[in-house]
Amino acid sequence: LTPSPRSPSNGSSRTLSAREMYLFDTGGQYLDGTTDITCTVHWGEPTPLQKEAYTRVLMGNIDLSRLIFPSNTAGGTVESFARRALWDVGLNYGHGTGHGIGNFLSVHEWPVGFQSNNVPLEAGMFTSIEPGYYRDGEFGIRIEDVSLVVEARTEKPFLTFEVVSLVPYDRKLIDLSLLSPEQIRYLNSYYERIRAHVGPELRRQRLEEAYVWLQESTEP
Repeated sequence: LTPSPRSPSNGSSRTLSAREMYLFDTGGQYLDGTTDITCTVHWGEPTPLQKEAYTRVLMGNIDLSRLIFPSNTAGGTVESFARRALWDVGLNYGHGTGHGIGNFLSVHEWPVGFQSNNVPLEAGMFTSIEPGYYRDGEFGIRIEDVSLVVEARTEKPFLTFEVVSLVPYDRKLIDLSLLSPEQIRYLNSYYERIRAHVGPELRRQRLEEAYVWLQESTEP
C-alpha cells in the first residue's frame, strides 16, 4: 500500500520541536453530537509576528462569535467579521470561515456555513467558526470552535452564536494590548463557563493534573 500524501511516513515526516507552533485539528463522533475543534499552541517562545497573528485570529473568532445579527441573515454576509482584525494589517486566510456540523452525522455538513451559497442562518443550527493565518514554510494558525445559532436578547428577533466547545486558548500567544475591553470581557465570560462546566467533570474523574491545567489556563 502506498501512503496518501497526508499520511505520516519516515521519508516525509519530521520531528516536532519545543520551539515552534503546533496546530492540531481534533474531533470525534459521539451519540449526542459531533465535535470539530482546532487549537494552536506554542511550546516555546513565540515570535512577535506569531503572537500578533494568533491574537488577530482570536479577535476575529471572538468578533464573529459575539455578533448579533438579524434573523434570516446569510452566513456569507457576516463572515468578514472574522477577517477584519487580520485585514487591518494586510493579512488573510484562504479557506472558509466555518461549516455546518451534523449531530452524529457529517463533520462538514451542507448547507450551513459562511459561504455565499449557504442557506441563511437560523436558530438551532450548529456551525464551526474557524479563522486562521498561515505562513508557508514557517507556521500555521487556526482557532476553530463549535457554535450554536441562538436567539439574541433583543427586542426584535435577532440571532447570535453560543460557543459550545469549551477549550481554553493558548495564553502565551495572546497579546492583550490588541484586544478591546469588549473582547476581554467576552474572553473572561467564556473562561468562567469553561471552569463551571469542565472543572467539576475533571474533578469527578479525578483528573487532578488536567484540573490544575484548566484553572491556570482560564485565569481572568
